[in-house]
Amino acid sequence: MRSAIIAVSLATVCTTTASAAMQQGAKAPVQDVWKPAATPPGGTSWATLQATKETTRKSADGYIRSKPVFTPVVQRLNGKRVKVAGWMMPLEAGAKQKRFVLLAYPPGCPFHFHAMPNQFIEVRAANPVATNETKMLVISGTLELTGYDESGIFYRLNGAVAS
Repeated sequence: MRSAIIAVSLATVCTTTASAAMQQGAKAPVQDVWKPAATPPGGTSWATLQATKETTRKSADGYIRSKPVFTPVVQRLNGKRVKVAGWMMPLEAGAKQKRFVLLAYPPGCPFHFHAMPNQFIEVRAANPVATNETKMLVISGTLELTGYDESGIFYRLNGAVAS
């Protein structure tokens, strides 16, 4: 219900703004309200991570396989301690998680149905982190560049801790 109210509210604001602009003969303004988590102070931005491209191929069994093409900036982060903000997607039921996915965008975002491999990080926490799928959290850990095995996972944070 809450999601529906937010969607209707956003649609009303966008429609009102667009109507006013068009009545004055201008183009309707375009504003992307769905943005990745803000970069924490001293942290790594999702823009940096999302700059990684992917190459794909169709395997003999019919599945699409992908490998990362990391930018030089991202390559320099490999093995370094980084800090990233995002939303938790637990991989198991429980009040705390040691292994989960950190998403660039809020879960359930209607404009980002499926996260691309450059929009999430597999997190392996040093200590369990309280499960919370609605609150943005900041995680720091050692970044490992992965995906050469065509797993679809490009990033992993090892020894991660919540800030």
